[in-house]
Amino acid sequence: MCGRYTLKAIAEILADQFDFEKLSDANPRYNIAPAQLVACVRFLPGSQKREGIMLRWGLIPSWATDPDIGMKLINARAETVDERPSFRKSFRQRRCLVLADGFYEWRREERIKQPYYIRMKDERPFAFAGLWEYWTNPDGQVVESCALITTAPNELMIPIHNRMPVIVDPDCYDEWLDPMQQEVAKLNALLRPYPAEYMMAYPVDRLVNNVSFDDSRCIEPLVEQG
Repeated sequence: MCGRYTLKAIAEILADQFDFEKLSDANPRYNIAPAQLVACVRFLPGSQKREGIMLRWGLIPSWATDPDIGMKLINARAETVDERPSFRKSFRQRRCLVLADGFYEWRREERIKQPYYIRMKDERPFAFAGLWEYWTNPDGQVVESCALITTAPNELMIPIHNRMPVIVDPDCYDEWLDPMQQEVAKLNALLRPYPAEYMMAYPVDRLVNNVSFDDSRCIEPLVEQG
């Protein structure tokens, strides 16, 4: 699964790279966690114009009776996303890009789980394949939420973890976002591990385990003692 990631790039760079109006709420983040608002891109209804929007991480299906279900639905597996009741409608009609520039994963080493930070070698921002949904609470308030899709690990990730988030190729952004594209086979073809040769990973301090830490210390390479 993917449970933490970063988005440090300034709003102007994100708006230019992903072609949408600037998000005023997209402040640099070093330890993004579930239930928080995260920067996403989707198509405006009835058009192919992109909009930036902040969505709650943890998808709440429209039929849910309790919004806390979102904490169990932060990730969707690529292998079953088109089948699971929680995700299949969103997979066909409501897909988004979740903006990031790195993510964390934990590798078991003897009796501890060592966090690793994974990013592009050139440090550029990228986009996770995401799904979004809306849910209306008993008071009529609409909550819009999202989930990340995960897939098998690439060669870089295999020694660290058995899953990784799907990173969408920039040439495929519009196809992924287009709600008119509902061919499951074509969509599934986009849910592949990102090429490892463009990525790097290194261990970081376990302070990232605490969501209250959200600064550059989270991504500093771990300095071995002794």
